Amino acid sequence: MRWMRWTLGAALCATLLAACASGPVRRVSEPSARLQQLTVRADGRWSADLRIENFSSIPMRFDEVALALAIGEHAAGTLQASPSLSVGPESADVISVVLTPSAAAKLAVADALANRRSVDYTLKGTLAATPDEGKRRSYEIDRSSALSPAPGLPGVLR
Repeated sequence: MRWMRWTLGAALCATLLAACASGPVRRVSEPSARLQQLTVRADGRWSADLRIENFSSIPMRFDEVALALAIGEHAAGTLQASPSLSVGPESADVISVVLTPSAAAKLAVADALANRRSVDYTLKGTLAATPDEGKRRSYEIDRSSALSPAPGLPGVLR
């Protein structure tokens, strides 16, 4: 009986030690993207600061971005980039993408800036990312939000 208790205790200790040796959990979660800032440039094009968020517990490298941008109900164009950006676990980083917007979207943003009001936007498309020591994968993005004029910064929506 005593021998059986000792064996059971040793097996329990070995199991606990094995569980500790496995290291932290490697969780890969869907990333996200959103517009952090939209700046109307002097040449009429836009500079879109796109915030890429990594919700995984491991670093991810973002290789390609292809997101259709709509301002209000107007298609503005596609935010397309190949940033090769490495984002740490549960972190975010920003890339800038220059876009030549459609005339209707340009007018909607100009109206929002002139009247100091917010404007709705949507992003739809894909982010291609590679988890640390993993295979590349495309993630679908479908986000809706709004941007408002930045006080003291003409031509900037945040």
